[in-house]
Amino acid sequence: MTEVSEFHATRVPPRRPGNLEGVARVIVDVLPKAEILDPQGQAVARAMGRLGVGGVADVRQGKHFELEVDDTVGDAELEHIAGTLLANPVIEEWVVRRVQ
Repeated sequence: MTEVSEFHATRVPPRRPGNLEGVARVIVDVLPKAEILDPQGQAVARAMGRLGVGGVADVRQGKHFELEVDDTVGDAELEHIAGTLLANPVIEEWVVRRVQ
């Protein structure tokens, strides 16, 4: 007889953008700086060529973050989060934008 063990973690359901008051949705996109070699982007570009996709001059591969923050979190604090936690400022650049 096989014993089956079940583990049920308590999980808070994710908040859905737009259905809570006072919450802002923030997008942070992080890419390697132009002067930094991007081997992942180069691999994607080569694969596109092998698939017969033409007209693509360059591919840069990065990271995309979606944050839900309290409306009181300011732009300077979001920039600080992006530049110290989400990106490596030595080799990456980032864009922070609020969306609705």
